[in-house]
Amino acid sequence: MLIAREPVAGGFVPEVCIRPQRVTASPPATGTTPVVTHKRGCLTTTPVNICPKADTLGARDQLAVLDSRSSTTPFSNCAIRAVQSWDPFQTNRLNWYDACNPGGTSREKVQGDTPMTNLTRRNLLAGTAGATVAAVLPFDTSVKAATPPAGRQAPGWYRYKIGTIEITVATDGVARFKMAEDHVTNIKLDAVNAALAEVFMEKDMMTTPYNPIAVNTGSKLAVIDTGTGDSNYKKSGGVGGQFVTNLSAAGIDRTAVDTVIISHYHGDHINGLLMDDNSLTYPKAEILVPAIEHTFWMDDGEMGRASPGRMQTNFKNVRRVFNPEVMKRVKTYEWDKEVLPGVIAQGTPGHTPGHTSFVIASGGNSVYVQSDVTHVPFLFARHPDWHAFYDQDGAKAEATRRKVYDMLVVEKLRVQGFHYPFPSLAHIEKYGIGYREIPVIWNPTI
Repeated sequence: MLIAREPVAGGFVPEVCIRPQRVTASPPATGTTPVVTHKRGCLTTTPVNICPKADTLGARDQLAVLDSRSSTTPFSNCAIRAVQSWDPFQTNRLNWYDACNPGGTSREKVQGDTPMTNLTRRNLLAGTAGATVAAVLPFDTSVKAATPPAGRQAPGWYRYKIGTIEITVATDGVARFKMAEDHVTNIKLDAVNAALAEVFMEKDMMTTPYNPIAVNTGSKLAVIDTGTGDSNYKKSGGVGGQFVTNLSAAGIDRTAVDTVIISHYHGDHINGLLMDDNSLTYPKAEILVPAIEHTFWMDDGEMGRASPGRMQTNFKNVRRVFNPEVMKRVKTYEWDKEVLPGVIAQGTPGHTPGHTSFVIASGGNSVYVQSDVTHVPFLFARHPDWHAFYDQDGAKAEATRRKVYDMLVVEKLRVQGFHYPFPSLAHIEKYGIGYREIPVIWNPTI
């Protein structure tokens, strides 16, 4: 906006330029973009009134003066009288072009074409607010925050519906650790680091999210997998093992859960069955486990044949978690059958012998709860041929991964990924030789 005429002391400003004349100048050199400039002339003007002196106005009224679009203030369609007592941009008089275009060329210094910034209410308010603060505060005065920084994240839960079934994703937190050379057993670490760099993640470091879910069918309140557990919450200082805490923040009491569904017997899926004192996390719940998975891990012969290291450690952990109190509540389920109304178990072996995924369907809507068909998607969905060291049968896990992800692409079926970044709900598309997850946009309504 330009003042078409100079303010007159004790008088009025007769008109304001609201449509400066635009011309296109010749480019200064070949291949450059033409420069749009504004002539001093004006295509459209509008009359304005003189407002009260600015030094008699409070900060809020000064902002109202500048808000020329407001029809509810007593200062609509007016200009501030030029006074020296409120003059943040220059002395002696108010030059609106210079005041609203700091750093630009003064319209008084150039008689021909002058550039003009795009004036917005935000620019005006920012300039005026800064000037008001500068006018009221001495330069050596420090501004203190009203409250100290929180220093922690908000509770991590997200809720959505599949037909009449309500799903609550409650994060269990993350684990962050240095990757071993053989973290991906059939690919060099350099290639893994290159894939991490593509998604702006630190080389040699793995960040693993854990995201179990609660499923409320109306007649049943269930959780699918249990996270790393209360012991890990204490051990990690709350970085991991958050599932129960976040369920509570979402309004779900662990003692109200009547069904726990387990996808497979790795620690990050079963350890949350127990609290730190080895009491039951879900004391009123039956525990549904895949029959093939349970048979394998509870077989003493398989345990005796287990290779040293990870496999032997996992067998021992399974026996620790499935103590007599837990075993009293265990029931096995079969693949391709409902484990709850609207929740169907699907066999997806390879990661473990009895690894299981789930289709939750209601009212013509559905979501695929993949469990660990892939680990973190930015490595193992993008590169389905990569075999993570925790895949018990790498070749079978890859075949399962390709089969499932081809189905997700064709069916346009959303996936709920246990190791996806929170809230771990995404669409899948083909991407190069693999697949890419497109996170579902956060929805503030259920």
